[in-house]
Amino acid sequence: MNLLMVIFGLIAIFAAVGTVQTFKQKQVLGFLFNFGTFVIFGAFTVATIITQGYPPSLH
Repeated sequence: MNLLMVIFGLIAIFAAVGTVQTFKQKQVLGFLFNFGTFVIFGAFTVATIITQGYPPSLH
């Protein structure tokens, strides 16, 4: 779960960057998909850190 959390965290960061870029270029569909990806993957990453801690416990 540790590696998966890191990968999902990177996806959330890239989605946040993409959200800002598409907002500047006024692309509505790209903004919606990037923002949705940021919210979903970011929430999963934060929830995993809260419930399991970082690094996650093995028990």
